[in-house]
This record gives sequence, structure tokens and C-alpha cells, in this order.
Amino acid sequence: MGTTHTMSSSTGLVKIRRFTQKFTFNPKEGIDNPVMVVTDDADSVSTSRPRVCVLKLEEGESYGFSLQIERGCQGHIIRNVVSGGVAERSGLQDGDRLLEVNNCYVADVPHTQVARNIRLSGHQLCLLVLDGEEYEKAVSQGQDLRDLARTHMGKGCKPPRLCHITSDSGSGLGINFTPLEGGKGHFSVSLVTGGAAEKAGVCRGDCLVWMDGAAVSELTHSALCRMMKKCGNHITILVIDSESEKMYLRQGMPILPTMAVPHNLPYRARKFHLIKGSEGYGFILRLEKAPSGHMFHVLREMGKGSPAERAGIRDGELLLEVNGESVESMRHEEIVYRIRQSKQLVSVTTIAPKGLEFYTQLGLSPLLFCEDDAPEKEKGSSVPASVAEQSPQKEIDDMCKPRLCSLQKGPLGFGFNLGCVPQSPGTFISQIAFGGPGQRGGLLVGDVVIGVNGQNVEEKYLEDVIILVKEGGCYLSLLVMDKTSYNKMKPTDTPTRNITDNEQKEENYEITSL
Repeated sequence: MGTTHTMSSSTGLVKIRRFTQKFTFNPKEGIDNPVMVVTDDADSVSTSRPRVCVLKLEEGESYGFSLQIERGCQGHIIRNVVSGGVAERSGLQDGDRLLEVNNCYVADVPHTQVARNIRLSGHQLCLLVLDGEEYEKAVSQGQDLRDLARTHMGKGCKPPRLCHITSDSGSGLGINFTPLEGGKGHFSVSLVTGGAAEKAGVCRGDCLVWMDGAAVSELTHSALCRMMKKCGNHITILVIDSESEKMYLRQGMPILPTMAVPHNLPYRARKFHLIKGSEGYGFILRLEKAPSGHMFHVLREMGKGSPAERAGIRDGELLLEVNGESVESMRHEEIVYRIRQSKQLVSVTTIAPKGLEFYTQLGLSPLLFCEDDAPEKEKGSSVPASVAEQSPQKEIDDMCKPRLCSLQKGPLGFGFNLGCVPQSPGTFISQIAFGGPGQRGGLLVGDVVIGVNGQNVEEKYLEDVIILVKEGGCYLSLLVMDKTSYNKMKPTDTPTRNITDNEQKEENYEITSL
């Protein structure tokens, strides 16, 4: 029995069907087998060759294919290729298996994350695929699919860089562009040593690909200079080293911002994992009309010492995602429902209003360069001073926070075992292999497992949690919390306030406490 999820966006439509094979839990076998099992590599290697398919959308078009996971088959499978559609014209064929999305390896990435990567691609999408029969042959022979994907680009190929340059008083932007032989639209970068561009991650001899949302491939040098003058004190450019550019061109691959490593971007979306406290999550969600006339879901009034304030969420940030799902097309009550369904743990992705404006002007999704667990990365810089100054309390709060542990499967699996209370939902880490991925990833014996690959599992039974772990392939993301702190956090028999049942409507506003 499968479930069908349909994703739509301004960039097209991708249908995703997931077929999950039920794992039957045998108490006599214990709980250690599914997580730790891996298969041995075979000696023979196939000579499979992946193909690059570039999909370009015109206004109103969809990609014209489905991406599926099917019982008895491995990998992300291309299905339902529309005759004469964008996908077919790009060379996609029914049964192809997906290896990369925008030069990012996805064969062992959870299906929902792959679908998200496609949604965020905009009007141009670059896929690396392998014929279905060749894929099955490569897997049966134990061939490393990641190595297979790498070989099509060659060694030493580096991703492009998306660099934001802010003018300084000494060197201005600190960058100039020199036209290269071979016609218009081909420019090399020259820099002021120690200037603003160099500090922003641009390297001498880089090739310019894109400036402030516009490709430069059709521009003359004079047109590019005029464009630079209009940029003023800020400019965002996409650059790549010359050798890597040649490799991209040789493979017929476009160089896209969605492939880039960000440098010096002034705004980033931030993802937070919140554990509900006695007074809920500690913020108000309002549907507000911006001066532009657009409606946004805005986080307001962080309660002092609340989960939202301790996480570092700022008043006025815009809500982009709930539990990894975009809220762009959701109504206020739909968002509230999804948060209610999250029970004790919710994941929210936010951005400052000016940040959304920045990415909109560039024609990019703000979710492309998202920071997970932002306060951890920013070393507490976003936490209000009134909280940061309370050192003893802050240490206690840090101990009580959930931890996101990312693991990559090794020769002996993920290196941990799961345990549970018989006939009860909920799982915990029962054993950790010394020196294994689990230990290196930060897991501790006794940790309560709250989430697996972005899904809340507090009320799931062991066999269901094991299925989610296996679905993740070679990569696993666990949200865990030490047992003592988790038990203190769990709700008591007295009712706790998560979201009030009263939703006020005042002109252009909808308000809900969370």
C-alpha cells in the first residue's frame, strides 16, 4: 500500500509516490539487527555511464515526470515521463535512477529531501541519471555509486561560489572584469589585493557566470560595466575557477546558483528544533500584510525564557517551513494544524523580512542556503543578552536541549542499537559501538530518540522507527535528548498550552499563540 504526495510550485510539478515495505519486528531476534546490517562489496565492477539531463522551464510549464520509490527496487526512480514534455526533451527516460540533483549526490538521501531539492531548483534543473538496468547491475556488483557519479566530472572539479560583495571605503567593490576570447559573455575576474571582493570569497582568475540574478553569457563588456554601476555599494555574483568551468562545459552542465557554495551572504534562512515547554513554544504566529501588499506568516512576541527565545528566534521573522514543509501556499489554520500535530517537537525555518527581499531580488529561494540549528552555528550570537548573561541557567538550558546527530553508515552500519520498553511507543539508544559513526556523531547510551530524518518518532513503536532509519539509506539524522532532561520536558497530567483555540481576526491579521 503506497501513499501519494503531490508537490507544486511556481517552477513546475513533480509527483512523488512512496511505496514502503513493512518491517516485521521479531522480539526473539532482538533489536540490534536492522540498524547494523550492511552488505559486502562484490569484486566485479560494471562500466555504467551516467547521463546529464538539463531541464529548462518556460513560464507555466512543469517538469513533466514523477519521482518514485518502489517496493523491491532501489534508488529514486524516474516515472511517467510526459511525451514531448520538458523531461523527455532533456533526455530523461522511464526507469532512470537519479544520482545527482544540481551536482549534489542524492542516491542515498531520503526521498523527501530529494523532492525538496528539486522544488528549490527554480526554472533550471540539472539531473545526473543512470539507466535502470545499469543501475541494478552496478548495485548487484557492489559498485560505489558515489564514485560513479564523480567520474563524469573528473578529479579536481570544484563547485561555483555565490559571493556577496559590500563596497568599502578603500577599494570600493575591489573587482573588475576582463573579457576573454571566444565572443561575448565570457569574463575573467581581476581583484584588488585585500579588497572587498577578495574578502567575500572571489579568487583571482575566476570566471564570472551570473550577477545579481542575471546570467552574463549574452552580455557585452560595456553592458556588464553599465550593470555594475547600477549595483551601487552591493553586488552578488556567481563565480567559478577556470579549470572547473571547462569541466562543466565539457559535460554539458550549466553552472547554477543552486550548485553554489555561499560566501558572505548577508542573510540566511535558519532552521530551529523546538521542544514544547509548559507554556507552549513561546511565540505568537500572525498573518500580516506587508507594505508590498503580500501576506506573510510572522513570528511575534517571544516569551521570556521560552523555547523560541532560547533557540534564538527574533521578533518579526517570517515563517518559511514547518517540519520541512513550505508554508508559502498554506492557510493560517493549516499551519496551526501541522504544529498541533507535531505534539512535543516542531521544526520551523525562518528568515528576516530583509532576507526574503534579498533572495526575491536575486530570483532565488531563501531555503537554498539554510542554516540548521542556527544558534549552535552562531555561537549564541542571536540569543538575547538577558538570557546569555545568565551563565549557570544557560548551561542548564544547553544540557536540556535536543541534539541533532548526523551519521554516515560505515562498514559495520551506523554503530548503535535501539531499545524500547516492551509494547510501548518510544525508542532510546541502547548500545554504541566504540569508534563507530554513532559515537563520532555524538550519540550517548540512554539518549531518547525524538526525530529520525526530520520526522517525529516519540509516539512510534520500535519497528516503525527502524523502517525510517532504513529508508534514509547511508545517511541518518537523529534528534535525541538525554533521558533525564526528556522526562522533565514531557507533559504532566495537567493540561499545557500549545496553541489556543481562539484565533483572532483583526482586519488583515490572524493571530495564534504557540
